[in-house]
Amino acid sequence: MNAGQLLSRFDGQWKLLARSLFFGVSGAHRTLEVFKRQQRATPDRSLSDLIETLCRDEITYPGGNGQPLTVKPLVLLFPPLFKQNLLAFIFLIHSRFPKAAILHLLRCLDLDPCPSLWVAVWTKQLKRIILGCPLEEPLYSPACAERLTALSRRVGGETGWWDECSGLQAEEARTAAVLSETGSQKKRKAPFDILNDENEEMQQEKKRMKTDEPIDGQVHDQDSLPEHMKMAEELETDAPEQVNTHEPLPEHMKASVLQIKELFKSPTEWDNCSLDVLKVLNDCDATQAEVLCGQLNLSDLADHTLIQICGRISVLLPDLSFSTAATLIKNLLLQRVLSLTEPPSRCLMSAVTSLCTSYPRSMCHALIGPLIEQDNMGNAQAELLNKLIEGCLDSHYRLLVLQMTLKISWSELLLSVIHSLLDSKPDLNEELFTLLIEQLVNQTPLFTKSVRFAKMMLTTLTKYGNLVNASHKHSLSDCLMLNETFLKKALQAVLKRIPDA
Repeated sequence: MNAGQLLSRFDGQWKLLARSLFFGVSGAHRTLEVFKRQQRATPDRSLSDLIETLCRDEITYPGGNGQPLTVKPLVLLFPPLFKQNLLAFIFLIHSRFPKAAILHLLRCLDLDPCPSLWVAVWTKQLKRIILGCPLEEPLYSPACAERLTALSRRVGGETGWWDECSGLQAEEARTAAVLSETGSQKKRKAPFDILNDENEEMQQEKKRMKTDEPIDGQVHDQDSLPEHMKMAEELETDAPEQVNTHEPLPEHMKASVLQIKELFKSPTEWDNCSLDVLKVLNDCDATQAEVLCGQLNLSDLADHTLIQICGRISVLLPDLSFSTAATLIKNLLLQRVLSLTEPPSRCLMSAVTSLCTSYPRSMCHALIGPLIEQDNMGNAQAELLNKLIEGCLDSHYRLLVLQMTLKISWSELLLSVIHSLLDSKPDLNEELFTLLIEQLVNQTPLFTKSVRFAKMMLTTLTKYGNLVNASHKHSLSDCLMLNETFLKKALQAVLKRIPDA
């Protein structure tokens, strides 16, 4: 069966949800977004119907001569990537699925004689969570275990924490610990402890260097603003006000703070944790969210804890308010991203991506905007922004980020971000395009030898040539005379081919 025939087994909303599971490695998060929209429209609909359809028996014809008809669950007829995304999606919101339904699906997947490695691992992990008991075997192969043990010894010394995370039995964990102890006379810290120590030192340094800069508050007449600037103005006026972080929290919020702190101390408890403990965030106003973030020291979390809490915040229902989400993003991510001196880790990138997918507007205000405004943006920050632009932001928010860049002076690294924005071809109107041309003209003397600037200008001319008028051509022609890169002639040729409007 092809994908269309398989999807025809689903009805209505479930067909849309199942279709989103075909979308590559981001299928699980894309499906989560679809599910959240459907929940807002029909909150009473049960996910058991989806599982029931996937577990329904289908008669299949193997296709060979003389081969008998076979009966197998529908889920086994889907490609491995679909099944991998399905299990990842269930993992994200397993507390919303009936346990019996998940176990029924996992039993159906166990009937696959040749499951992919990812599907097999996801199946084991979900069984471990649903049944609430350790696995008899670890999630990794013996060869992988040897590599993990060797890596652990190189970076930290102790090996027992691998066992705790992966479900090895206590006896095996004790054996691994003895081997580690005999191999080294010097007591060393586990990798998670090292990360925590580094984070503490980094945060202390940041606190010494951190300064509060007042924000110039300018009042505008909204009716007098061009339409394309109202969206950016709205984002600015939605910024959370400075709050009193010493204001006491209500008793139920204090209790939730203690529960969340306990989760921070024991990373393995996250698997069995309910989303209810984070539901307190739905009750917070801007002041309470800031106080709560301060008490939890969110900016000091280790990477493995950061990805856990960000993943669960991204699936909260109902969605958090703009101000609460922006406050959380600022406290969880901003200082961590500003301090990057090398490409972001997979944990950090996953945390940022999950929140950006669920709360793009808050992300634009609390993280992307401050990064763009930094005078000393580094390669790591530029790489992170480009990944968010390409993988998380839709056209509406890309347009908003582009508007942010037109209000500031450009740097060499910011050019790569602007190039990514223009290359995605957001829908520019004539007024915004004129502002872009004016900015290009103003910035040209600073980048006469910059290949990045020349490439960005080439992208502008090729993708938005239909918006270039006679006045634009005259201004751009003068700019190109100053260009000293190997792309100068190509730029002049492209500009010459654009007809006068």
